[in-house]
Amino acid sequence: MAASGVRARLGRAFLLQAVFIGAAAVVGVFLASLLLEGVLIRQALSEESAHFWEQHERDPAFPLPATVNLTGHLGSAPASIAGLPPGYHDRVVDGVDTVVLVSDRGGERLYLMFDRSGVGKLATMFGLLPLAMVLLVLYLTTWLAFRASRRAFSPIIALARAVRGLDPASPDPAQLDPAQLPKDADDEVRELAEALNRYAQRLNEFVARERDFTRDASHELRSPLTVIQLAAGMLETDTGLSEASRRSVARISRASRDMEELTSAFLLLARESQTGLPVEDTCINDVLADELDRARLLAAGRPIESRLTATHRLSVDAPEKVLPVLLGNLLRNAFSYTDAGEVTVEVGEASVVIRDTGVGMAPEQLDAMYQPFVRGDSARRGGHGVGLTIVRRLSDRFGWPVTIESSPGVGTRVEIRFPDARSEPLDG
Repeated sequence: MAASGVRARLGRAFLLQAVFIGAAAVVGVFLASLLLEGVLIRQALSEESAHFWEQHERDPAFPLPATVNLTGHLGSAPASIAGLPPGYHDRVVDGVDTVVLVSDRGGERLYLMFDRSGVGKLATMFGLLPLAMVLLVLYLTTWLAFRASRRAFSPIIALARAVRGLDPASPDPAQLDPAQLPKDADDEVRELAEALNRYAQRLNEFVARERDFTRDASHELRSPLTVIQLAAGMLETDTGLSEASRRSVARISRASRDMEELTSAFLLLARESQTGLPVEDTCINDVLADELDRARLLAAGRPIESRLTATHRLSVDAPEKVLPVLLGNLLRNAFSYTDAGEVTVEVGEASVVIRDTGVGMAPEQLDAMYQPFVRGDSARRGGHGVGLTIVRRLSDRFGWPVTIESSPGVGTRVEIRFPDARSEPLDG
């Protein structure tokens, strides 16, 4: 389990709790010892002094205190304390830590000396020994509570590991079966396991539907498009067609190819991930050359020059249709929004730059271009308003950043970076 896991955090919490309680107990005993030695000893000396003076007034021969810890002197005292003024004093007398109380009454002076070293030993003995017992019981109960908490969290941690181990493409609900939980698992944990089990079952159903859709749509949509393209190709070879009819057939053929590209893009993006898609070594330069030839058809009748230059040969591992859809959409946009001028494509060390001298876009238009069904110039015919949306989604999906710069009346510059591309420099 990671150091930041639930068990580790729980252990640190119990450990800190035990440390803080132990520290508080030790400080409490220390303060109690100080209170005992400071306040209580002085209070005892004060009461002892008042009692002696009261008895001394009645009987001048009343004896001075003389016990193991308390010694009294009247009038004269040892030289080490003889000059002390009235009040409490801490002194070391004959190597003994002593509290001295000096008091005067009727012209006489009383010295009471209390050996507090014994009190310190008693405070330590009767304070620390019970404290040690209390801390022992406290740490034992803390450890038992920690063990119980770990047992309570174990089923949750097991569920988390099972969820982490699920295959998104084919999750196995059996891994989340509540029957696999320990018998002492809480009801809340079992309810969570049942919810996750149902979620895995629904996820399996969603994955199956997605696979069925992509398989059926791929066949059912592409088949009629193929028929349309074949029929349009046959019509184009018919020498009896008028020029207007030929233009109409060309538009049908071009629209069917665009629809095929859109279908490929939508089917690709409909997948939950690119897992399972066949990946092949794809040359970006070759794809650009093919897509540029197809895009040039959009420039029929308009004075647009186009060229492809390359300083490097780029290759990436990607599904077959990804690059044609991505680059084809950008090239068709460049030709669609250019009335006259040029469209250039440059292949660099790890990027492709597409420039056009078309109508361009204002910043506010550029921000909206990634929204579905938004076109840069609504007055223009053609296009479906989803080209850049597809480009952005493919860019995000495969990690190929796209940057677009545009100015009205100047043109547009699009740069696609391929961080994972294999690059080979081309001679002169």
